[in-house]
Formats: sequence, C-alpha cells, structure tokens
Amino acid sequence: MRLNVFRALYAALAAAITTSALLMPAGSASAAPDPSGRAIGAAADSIDATCKSHNRNYIVRKYYRGPRLYTLRCGTQTWGWKHIKARHGWNNTMDRKISTAIWSGEPTGRGGFSTYQNTYPRIEKFRTIIGTPAGTNDLLTAYKVDQPAVASAVARC
Repeated sequence: MRLNVFRALYAALAAAITTSALLMPAGSASAAPDPSGRAIGAAADSIDATCKSHNRNYIVRKYYRGPRLYTLRCGTQTWGWKHIKARHGWNNTMDRKISTAIWSGEPTGRGGFSTYQNTYPRIEKFRTIIGTPAGTNDLLTAYKVDQPAVASAVARC
C-alpha cells in the first residue's frame, strides 16, 4: 500500500515539475540556469523594454566577485547596458563573459577585470571596465579583446 502511495506521489511531483518547466517563458532568467547554478541573464529585448521605462541609473544585472557587488545599469550611449548593446552587442554569451571576468578574471589597471587565454605570451580575451558617472562599482563597458596582454594597455572605448 505504501509503495503505491509513494509511486503516485512521485508521478504527481514529476508531472508538476515537467508542467512548470514547460510554462516558463524562454527568455525568463529562471528558465535555464547554467551548469554552475547561476541564472542566465535576461534577453536583450527584455532589458531593452526595461530600460525604456526606467532611467539610466536603473540596475538591470548584478555581478559578484566574492562578497563584492558590481552592477550593470541601463546607462547611456557612452556607458552601461545601452553602450554595451550598441557598441559591442548583447546576448547571453556577453552576459556570461562579463560574469566570468568579474567573478574570476584578473584585475586590470583601469578598475576592471580581464580574462586571458592560457598561452605564452598570454592573450587577453575579454575585458570589463568598472566605474561610471552613476557609481564606482558599475560596469562602464565590456568587450572582446584578442590581443597580447602588453599590446592591450590602451582601452578600446
């Protein structure tokens, strides 16, 4: 008897989980966590709509480096999400690269973090720059680099 009740509960739970997963919208931040358990960021259309209805200081993403919080604000054409979208493109890959650079990248001399390819000479692959008119822990810009670390001392934007 108990085994039948357990099987019925298990089947009901499995059906509920499957149904709830199917009902989540594809662009939902909670719809598809990456393998590390962090949620994949909102789609560009979703952030664009958010920034159209909020001012430039509105926070659209949060990134962490240990206990320290870094934010991405709507921004303008010269800094923040609007700048990154217009100059460098925005998608889930860009969001993950920013998260990785901030979480585990090496600090740069300009208040940001970079990731490198493990080669000799080392090649910088991706760079973030932190610090905006809205705050010192805000993301100014982020972009792909692909050049030796020594040659990349001058920022792209």
